[in-house]
Amino acid sequence: MAVLVSVLAFVMTLAGGLAAMRIRDRRHLVLGLAGGLMLGVVAFDLIPESLEMTRHHPLGVPAPMIGFAGGFVLLHVVEQAVAIHRAHEDEYAPHVHTHGAGGGAEGSGGAGGLLAASALVLHSLVDGLSIGLGFQSGTDVGVFVALAVVTHDFADGFNTFTAASLNRADRRPAVLLLVADAAAPVAGAAIGTLATVPESVLGPYLGTFAGVLLYLAAAEILPEAHSVHPRVMTLCATGLGIAAVLFSVSLAG
Repeated sequence: MAVLVSVLAFVMTLAGGLAAMRIRDRRHLVLGLAGGLMLGVVAFDLIPESLEMTRHHPLGVPAPMIGFAGGFVLLHVVEQAVAIHRAHEDEYAPHVHTHGAGGGAEGSGGAGGLLAASALVLHSLVDGLSIGLGFQSGTDVGVFVALAVVTHDFADGFNTFTAASLNRADRRPAVLLLVADAAAPVAGAAIGTLATVPESVLGPYLGTFAGVLLYLAAAEILPEAHSVHPRVMTLCATGLGIAAVLFSVSLAG
């Protein structure tokens, strides 16, 4: 039953990714919406869920919040490492920074985007795992958890493709990660019907992922969205993304 229900998450994730593909001519609005969705997911979904999963307080701080700070710093370090590598390349060839739908040479945003998209895949796996564990607790619980997962998987697919294609001309990695993100809930549901994962592990992981997602939204996606195009419409798209996640979370709750 859990695996069959998770197929809905598969469809919704693909739908979100396809939506991101089809409106590339409005890239600034896509990025603004994606940034809002990511901020909403972090604030209204990941952090509250991670805090509910664990009661561990190392050094007097909730373990997920330590993971949150670590995830933020992790992506910053990755981006700085890529930037240092590109600085050495610039000693031998002119540096060209390009904007626009076509992307350009892969920069720090490309590497960070792939990392964040990969984290989204892991998050979707955890979502599927939650569905499986929910049905272990009872049909009513399983249906409730599945509803919560399905309602935000459109945003997950949208964010996965947008993040993975950020500053990249080649779409193939983004498409592959989108397919992996869509399949992850199904795989997670199958695992969740057979195994139990302690919430003490899931909580810090979700906190870490929230930090990665916040950094990508604040340091890469939103600045890129506002770099060239009119800011009012982009701000509206960001606000719409935040409101959409808040609505979906309140509906699922």
